[in-house]
Amino acid sequence: MSLEAANREVYRLLKEGITVSVPDREHGGQKTERLRVVDWEQPENNDFLLVSQLTVTGPLYTCRPDLVGFVNGLPWVVIELKKPGVPARAAFDENLTHYKQQIPALFWSNALLIASNGTESRVGSLTADWGRWVEWKRIEREYEPRRVSLEVMLRGTCEPTRLLDLVENFTLFSEHKSGLVKILAQNHQFLGVNNAIASMLEARKLGHGRGGVFWRTQGSGKSFSMLFFAQKVLRKLAGNWTFVVVTDRVELDEQIAKNFKTTGALSEAEGDQCHAASGAHLRELLRGNHRYVFTLVHKFQTPELLCDRSDVIVLTDEAHRSQYDTLARNMRAALPKAMFLAFTGTPLIAGEERTKEVFGDYVSIYDLAQSIEDGATVPLFYEDRTPELLLVNPDLNEDIYRLIEDTDLDADQEAKLERVLGRQYHVITRDDRLETVAKDIVRHFLGRGMLANAVGKAMVVSIDKATALRMHDKVKAHWAAETARVQNELGELHYQPGGGMTPEQARRDQRMAELKQRLDVLTSTDMAVIVSPGQNEIQQMQMLGLDIEPHRKRMNESQPGLDEKFKDTEDPLRLVFVCAMWLTGFDAPSCSTIYLDKPMRNHTLMQTIARQPGFPRQAQRRHRRLRQRLRVAGKSAGDLRCRHGRQRV
Repeated sequence: MSLEAANREVYRLLKEGITVSVPDREHGGQKTERLRVVDWEQPENNDFLLVSQLTVTGPLYTCRPDLVGFVNGLPWVVIELKKPGVPARAAFDENLTHYKQQIPALFWSNALLIASNGTESRVGSLTADWGRWVEWKRIEREYEPRRVSLEVMLRGTCEPTRLLDLVENFTLFSEHKSGLVKILAQNHQFLGVNNAIASMLEARKLGHGRGGVFWRTQGSGKSFSMLFFAQKVLRKLAGNWTFVVVTDRVELDEQIAKNFKTTGALSEAEGDQCHAASGAHLRELLRGNHRYVFTLVHKFQTPELLCDRSDVIVLTDEAHRSQYDTLARNMRAALPKAMFLAFTGTPLIAGEERTKEVFGDYVSIYDLAQSIEDGATVPLFYEDRTPELLLVNPDLNEDIYRLIEDTDLDADQEAKLERVLGRQYHVITRDDRLETVAKDIVRHFLGRGMLANAVGKAMVVSIDKATALRMHDKVKAHWAAETARVQNELGELHYQPGGGMTPEQARRDQRMAELKQRLDVLTSTDMAVIVSPGQNEIQQMQMLGLDIEPHRKRMNESQPGLDEKFKDTEDPLRLVFVCAMWLTGFDAPSCSTIYLDKPMRNHTLMQTIARQPGFPRQAQRRHRRLRQRLRVAGKSAGDLRCRHGRQRV
């Protein structure tokens, strides 16, 4: 058994207790009881011990960790300290990694690891690499001033009550292709979830179901916060709880359910059974004894009473987009006694007062600026690249008429679409413009200074499905042209023997090395189109001279899936072309660049590039200029000029 698997097994015994056989004095013989190793409810009933320089002998080496924290005789915490001026990472690289290899038994019951030099302190799980170790800057409240010190770290994670809470309710194990991963909540998740539970309890006391809005910027662990919340409610609050997880897109629904499965919150069989396929199926699930129910908000089409239980908690993902107004009122009518909490990756903006009416006010806020400061997400850099084009035909493109005809719109909706998108769509989708953009994408992608095996994938966002297909074909064509050009230049360069290395030969060799590296990227990179399926899409695309069938076949049949291939830093799938899919609810640390070639605003934009109030003001000003350029001004039949920018993350 691996160290990680042993740690998970011990963790299970710590939480659930150990099955023991004891004499049955009443009936004779033996009976089975469960022995609790930890008193989770009364911290003072446990024995806490901190040992300095504990000597542990392994098969080859004797090790002495600086500090080991014991709970009821079990080593839960290992702390390695360095002198001021020595990076805290040295404790991880030189000591803790060595200990795990040489004295693994010390870590069978390990809950957390801490590395510190007094001023820099980080905490991590047993399986986390250094990049996933985090600081602990606040102890009790989210609005506390942030402090990075060993004292804050120890008080925030090792104070008995907090340590027990962190271990019992904020620890997960997740199965991945790369192996078993232990997940320890970060500071903002720990405080935020506890805030959300307190808010929910207060709402129940006051007799309403507005649990609040839980705002976590994209990429900072919103899905895991949802899991931590559910896990703690099930463990600590009495009741036969049912969690109804509501999303507005199939992709989000499947992703969240996958997270619950990989962490063991529900089994594969349970996951298949608790997805609402229809309104009638949703009613059946809610009237059953299911711990989790997953559904799309669109299943609440009528204000029909589905369940009047008071132990139902509705967890909505990205609630501000579609889960208020009519559908939200229907949800309320369907579950009148339920508690409603909104988990969102973007803030509430003007015009979303109804969200507060349904869910309440903020119970926890963790925006982009905070996330970047904590290292939970990487900084975002914006670059405005502005190809300048001449529009000589002011008439609406036939494509826009075809799009209107293919969509079941009423007359008012058609008029609005023509008015708002007509000229803009025509400009954005012009063939010569797309050629310019595609050529620039190839040039920019290859010029980012990243090696073929480095983390550096990219997403190209187009205005619609047809344009995504066209952009894919154009980028591939320019990619092939660049490949041929590099091969030709390499063929023209050759080593010229001589009496020694001349400056000219040195420059030649350097250029050849650069070209070989560029060619490696060119010949190894894979590309794919990722778009949502639609009825009659093959015929619709054929009418536009496009073939979506091979792309759809690949999207359906790829093993592993294209999402997993794109997230895998070693997989050659480095460029994907999208229009709506993967813009929300899709976390891909491998993606370093996003090319935005689509007008966006409000949540769509924010969910794509994770722009929050903490976003640098200069970049906000650039974004406003970008939006202005996207508005093609003028109504005359004369020439129009349009500048369109893209953004790089």
